[in-house]
Amino acid sequence: MITSRALTQPLLQRTGGLRFGKYVLLDRLAVGGMAEIFLARQEGLEGFEKTVVIKRIRPHLSKQKSFVQMFLDEARLAAQLNHPNIVQIHELGQVDDSYFIAMEYVFGRDMARIIPKAERMGIGFPLVYALKIASSVCEGLHYAHERSDAWGNPLHIVHRDVTPENVFVSFDGTVKILDFGIAKARGQTGETTAGEIKGKLSYMSPEQALGMPLDCRSDIFSLGVVLYEWLTGFRLFTGDSEVAVLRSVSEGKIYGPSYFKPDIPPAVEAVVMRALEKDRDRRYPSAQEMQRDLDHLLGESEFRPSSMHLANFLKQLFSDELEAERARLTRASETLSGEAGAARRGRALRLHLDEADRRALEAVAERNGLTLEELARDVLSGWLKYR
Repeated sequence: MITSRALTQPLLQRTGGLRFGKYVLLDRLAVGGMAEIFLARQEGLEGFEKTVVIKRIRPHLSKQKSFVQMFLDEARLAAQLNHPNIVQIHELGQVDDSYFIAMEYVFGRDMARIIPKAERMGIGFPLVYALKIASSVCEGLHYAHERSDAWGNPLHIVHRDVTPENVFVSFDGTVKILDFGIAKARGQTGETTAGEIKGKLSYMSPEQALGMPLDCRSDIFSLGVVLYEWLTGFRLFTGDSEVAVLRSVSEGKIYGPSYFKPDIPPAVEAVVMRALEKDRDRRYPSAQEMQRDLDHLLGESEFRPSSMHLANFLKQLFSDELEAERARLTRASETLSGEAGAARRGRALRLHLDEADRRALEAVAERNGLTLEELARDVLSGWLKYR
């Protein structure tokens, strides 16, 4: 088997798995501005295997110190958080020039996919499920907000990007907060420039939109925006431009959720509107206090959903996708097993390529519908045959 930096780049669905250090990349899940996200498998002694997610800095950014530093800051910060409602970090590592984070694989869907899926199926997302998920988010946020270092010094962590995309619900009913990638802790190496705005604009707090210093109450406002959207189906802050959205966040009037959904109970509206106070001194002072009110509402409801109820709801909602996902993982496992057997029967060859050669070979492989490994085998076989 030929391995190199180049062989971690081609289409993973076609190859079924590519070696990346001690991991095998199974599928590319997403590409962001700074990093690529892969579903991967960690391999160890005596057949040990574990499915993980690899977040790898994009190759063209690996030599830019500011991006590398931001990536490392994210990993160091997130690695200090160990809570059932926060996605866990397993490792910060480097393979050749590529820095990466290995993190917990959560088999489920984010809320940005769950509610639209329910709407397409004509299913109203139950209010009690929205409250339960928001309560779990509060629990994870409060843990992060109160986190201290090994010497007991508060880290003053603020997530800064509480959005539906970053709230994940697993198919066993567990709620996880993702991506502390733009979280801010005082004393962090890569300080945010004064006034610099990060995060998704529509979910920002007024103080974040204005570039002011933030504390935990900013995340509470963002969660209020998210919960408002889950309950009503409407995006709270919109605009024709980024400036218009920011103006809406900082200056726009907020109508109660019952304006759009008259059947929302007054007690539920009161919790949402307190989280959405423009003056942060009038908001919940902590995520724990917001969670208490949410749990009180759940306790008084006729039906208090468990994690099992939430899991069953998700499985029914995504039943058409679950089978396809299981089949994809099975195919990847079978492909890896075949490759492992081939490797045992033969000898591995490591090939290092410069950037220009890698790009040229990728282009040839793509035109011919081959992987780089298949192309390399053909080239070497031809050379040995006709040399």
